[in-house]
Amino acid sequence: MTFETVINLDIDGPRINRHLYGHFAEHLGRCIYGGFYVGEDSEVPNAGGIRLDVVEALRALDIPNLRWPGGCFADEYHWRDGIGPRAERPVMVNTHWGGVEENNHFGTHEFMALCELLGAEPYISGNVGSGTVREMSEWVEYLTRDGDSPMARLRKTNGRDAPWPVRFWGLGNEAWGCGGNMTAQQYATEARRYGTYCRDYGDNKLYKIAAGANGTDYAWTETLMRQLGHLGCQRVTSSFYHALSVHHYTLSGPWEKKGSATVFSTDEYYTTMAEAARIDEVLSGHAAVMDCYDPNRTVGLVLDEWGTWFDVEPGTNPGFLYQQNTLRDALVASVHFDVFHRHADRLVMANIAQTVNVLQAMILTDPDTNALVLTPTYHVFRMNRAHQDATSLRVDVRTPPPSRPVGDTTLTTVSMSASHRDGRLLISLSNLDAATPTDVTVDLRGGAVTDVESLILTAGTPQDHNTPESPSTVRPRPYEGATVESGRLQVYLPPHSFVTVAGTLSDR
Repeated sequence: MTFETVINLDIDGPRINRHLYGHFAEHLGRCIYGGFYVGEDSEVPNAGGIRLDVVEALRALDIPNLRWPGGCFADEYHWRDGIGPRAERPVMVNTHWGGVEENNHFGTHEFMALCELLGAEPYISGNVGSGTVREMSEWVEYLTRDGDSPMARLRKTNGRDAPWPVRFWGLGNEAWGCGGNMTAQQYATEARRYGTYCRDYGDNKLYKIAAGANGTDYAWTETLMRQLGHLGCQRVTSSFYHALSVHHYTLSGPWEKKGSATVFSTDEYYTTMAEAARIDEVLSGHAAVMDCYDPNRTVGLVLDEWGTWFDVEPGTNPGFLYQQNTLRDALVASVHFDVFHRHADRLVMANIAQTVNVLQAMILTDPDTNALVLTPTYHVFRMNRAHQDATSLRVDVRTPPPSRPVGDTTLTTVSMSASHRDGRLLISLSNLDAATPTDVTVDLRGGAVTDVESLILTAGTPQDHNTPESPSTVRPRPYEGATVESGRLQVYLPPHSFVTVAGTLSDR
């Protein structure tokens, strides 16, 4: 069948904030140690202990921001344990993730060095669950204050004279669960207090992000919005925090039995795709609540944990959350980005969980050989990177989209989004049907498109994935199945495929 759509090239939508392509690095399993950080004595090429091959691979994604140190770990992390000479740093127990000992060799200075190597902005999650207001306030001072002050002097003693620019601060994490098991009102009071004492120093203006809801808990969001304004849908009047977060993961089964990352049936594949598409419902629900209190959309919505969550790989530590990454995961990512682009008027940041060796990772590193594997999800980020800070374009449907029933819902099996930046157009298209190809026709109005180039990411089956032995099973390839003629873009989408079409815009 042919699916027909329209894109008006001369009618701009909201800007797609580059921070929608953010990442997340928690002290969990082999994300930090063995992933980002190998130590200065490692045979793996490194800078101050930071793996340079990981940095090189991630720089190709134009990572805009990196969230750290958690996650649940953030609310048991005390930042002073991670500064000063490494040999003198105290050891702690990572009670959330495997009960392993954490030596604190990767701390504040190492994280900031990593962000500088990546060219990414730091997003720091402060400890509200087991910390204090003073502790977080002093961390802000340590990182961002110039001149002579107690924390600035301590930073200089530890080898850094100039402050760092650090805009993004999370006021805790999952306060409804591992971050303190609080009620919404309890947390709203704490966020107001913590936000008050996180100060701006010099030119560094903080963007404070309150720990928001789990999935569809819209009541949590309403409580936090009410804290900023007044009842009766009044305008937001204060800035204890500037954004609210939400977390939502994609599963293929119940929490107790989430299923395998690589061995799954066609039904499980479609269930996963339907769950991924639900992110539109989740974001729409929270945005509707926020619109009531903030119709001018001055408060941001931040999805700072998203991605697939499956059972760990057999034989690995259950607390390390190590899972393989298939073409199915890549399509979950492509669907999410299309939804993010449609919500770009409210959604200001998103962070996939997590960057290396944990959950839906960009990169897997082999602990025995130190080999580095780029996952299918990595390739979606790279193929989509021109959407960052681009202007979105609305995709209007002319004919009913292809779909199929999945449980009690209907899955639309073609997903699309489009944007333009610096005279270049990028259209992203996904065919979620596991077996049936689809032809897509796009009527391009209000401009001309030339110099069309296309890439495709697909494989023999949705279960295909990359390994150290076969690192290129799923990788992007030049694609000849997209053509433009007389203002109409024709794209043939094979089953379970992701395609990008780029071109030069003129006559807008």
